[in-house]
Amino acid sequence: MGNDMKETKYMNPYLAGFLLGLLLLMTIYISGRGLGASGAIKSFTVAAVESIAPAHTSSTKFYQEYAKEHQGTSPLMNWLVFEVIGVVIGAFLSGLISDRLDLKFEKGPNATNRARWIGAIIGGILWGVGSQLGRGCTSGAALSGMAVMSTGGILTMMAIFAGAYAFAFFFRKLWI
Repeated sequence: MGNDMKETKYMNPYLAGFLLGLLLLMTIYISGRGLGASGAIKSFTVAAVESIAPAHTSSTKFYQEYAKEHQGTSPLMNWLVFEVIGVVIGAFLSGLISDRLDLKFEKGPNATNRARWIGAIIGGILWGVGSQLGRGCTSGAALSGMAVMSTGGILTMMAIFAGAYAFAFFFRKLWI
């Protein structure tokens, strides 16, 4: 490490995995469902469209089914919204406590800022579209699915790792 960079210590990955497993078990026990983030994004989107274009939501099948499923409650009262808010607050507090609360743009020495921004935007769009097509994000489909030994969850996790290794083969030169 260079002189201008301080050594940061991270949690032991085995301990973090164990704690994540306990969190998944508690979530399933308490709520009857696993973890996930894409449902919160959908709730935010539905609430925004309902407030901006109420005539559209009252005449569109998707929004009518969503309202029926949630029995007329506000989309923002979905427990996943509170989960994501808690994740953001928890991440902030973790960074504050561990003295790693910096605004920085991390990239490999061979990557340009432009390439990093474009990659982040494209990756975010692919994550959003994929989580809706796949009926859940990596947290919901893979982690929560594997916690209950779902075949779909196990296959999803295998596909995530296979895809990541295949993708990294082509782009690892940017990070070396």
